[in-house]
Amino acid sequence: MHTDHEDSRKFFRIQDQIHLECKPIAGPEVDLDSHQSSLFNLFTDMHMLDYESQHLLRQISERDRAVAQYLKIINKRIDLLSRALAMELSADFGAPQQVGLSEGGMDFTSPQPYPANSWLALHIVLLPSPLGLALPARVTRCEASEAAGSFKIAVNFDVLNDAQRQLLARHILQKQAQDIRAAKST
Repeated sequence: MHTDHEDSRKFFRIQDQIHLECKPIAGPEVDLDSHQSSLFNLFTDMHMLDYESQHLLRQISERDRAVAQYLKIINKRIDLLSRALAMELSADFGAPQQVGLSEGGMDFTSPQPYPANSWLALHIVLLPSPLGLALPARVTRCEASEAAGSFKIAVNFDVLNDAQRQLLARHILQKQAQDIRAAKST
C-alpha cells in the first residue's frame, strides 16, 4: 500500500526560496484565475504561452535562422517584461519563504492550519527565473510547527496539466544545477 508520502518521493525534491500565497478552495476544479490579481494571471499566461510556443520556434529555426533569431530577441524582450511583473508581484507577496518542492508536491510553513484532504489555490513565484504558477494542491499533512503559531503543511499536486508539470520540472532542474555549481565553487 502506497501512502501520499511515499508517492511524493517518486520525484526529485529541492529546497527553495519562493514567493507563496495560498487560499482555501472547494476543490481542484475551481477557476484559480478568479482567486488572484489580473497582473498575476498575465504573468502566468506569459509563461504558459512561452512553453506552448517552444516547439514552433524550433521548427522555424530549422527553416529560417534569421526569423528564428528575431523571434528569440522578441522573446528576450518579453522575458524582461516578465521580470518586471515578477518584481511587482514579489512586493505584493512579501518576503520569499523556504519550501521543499518537487513535481509531485510541496511542503511549507503556514501561519494557519489547513485540514488534510482540503484543497488550496497556490500562487507561487519561483526565482530567479522568474516563473509564476497558479496550482491547485491537496493538503496531505498539517502539523503544529516548533515555532509557536505556525504549521507545517504538505501538499500534493494531483491535477497539474502537462505544461505546469514541465515548467515546474524545468525550474527544479535549473535549481539543482545552480546548487551543484555553488557547491563546486566553495
